[in-house]
Amino acid sequence: MIETNGIRLHVAEQGEGPLVILCHGFPECWYSWRHQLGALAKAGFRAVAPDLRGYGRSDRPEELEKYTILHDIGDMVGLVDALDAKQAVIAGHDIGAAIAWQTALLRPDRFRAVIAFSPPFRSRGFGDAGPPTTLMPRTEDALFYQLYFQSPEAEAALGRDLRRTFCSMFYSLSGDSPPSANAGGFAAGMVPRNGDFLTNPASLPSWIGESDIDVYVETFARSGFRGALNWWRNIDRSWELMAAFGKAEVAVPALYIAGDRDIILDVFRPIIAKQSALVPKIRPAIILPGCGHWTQQERAPEVNSAMIDFLRSL
Repeated sequence: MIETNGIRLHVAEQGEGPLVILCHGFPECWYSWRHQLGALAKAGFRAVAPDLRGYGRSDRPEELEKYTILHDIGDMVGLVDALDAKQAVIAGHDIGAAIAWQTALLRPDRFRAVIAFSPPFRSRGFGDAGPPTTLMPRTEDALFYQLYFQSPEAEAALGRDLRRTFCSMFYSLSGDSPPSANAGGFAAGMVPRNGDFLTNPASLPSWIGESDIDVYVETFARSGFRGALNWWRNIDRSWELMAAFGKAEVAVPALYIAGDRDIILDVFRPIIAKQSALVPKIRPAIILPGCGHWTQQERAPEVNSAMIDFLRSL
């Protein structure tokens, strides 16, 4: 347990050497980096994977307004301080990638490089076009998943049967899910307003087992989903708070990795192609064939190799 930015973060760490901070996505925890912790340690790095605020064993502030992107950035800066390090490389997946990108943008003095999985860099964290929720699609029958995640219904639905929730999400958004499966209601990022958006996969993908699902079930049985979903409930506020940094460039070296079957890739393909305009030191993107959204879990050997090669090149 690490004291940082007025809260306590639970972290898993392994190895000694240059510091690498690993930020998980939604709905995950430090465990999503289980394959990277040992590999990075063996390669001579100190790998630290926190449970983000609101997740796992980390503190879960009651106040809704304490879940903006600036709170998460402050947590990461404080974590480097608490670990007695001058600098770190920050890596992130999903919302952890958004946090990693903006942390590297605001504090290049403390974060010497960034590795992002799935979401590309976007100015102000969510793009410059306007308040994020005003741009999200909604119809009579469905709404964009980030709008759905802000609702009490999402909290109830995700928490009703934790094993089903995680089996469904890990399968439906992975490269193992056939296109006809319609991503469990997440096709084009849309969630049906009525009815069940979770699926019941016949079996788990080869890259995740029942014992892994046990960890996620135990983690969210402890924490619930409220703190995790509070990130989505603050996205307009986070976008407002980042106004002063619109069109600012990420000054440090960067690596972007995604699966070619990740729905995020489909949504942000035009932005991915133009990342270098605001990330001038970005390396050539690594797109993993047949890989879905859960990049570092689905393709651990390739991800580990790419991360280590990048880290050694700095």
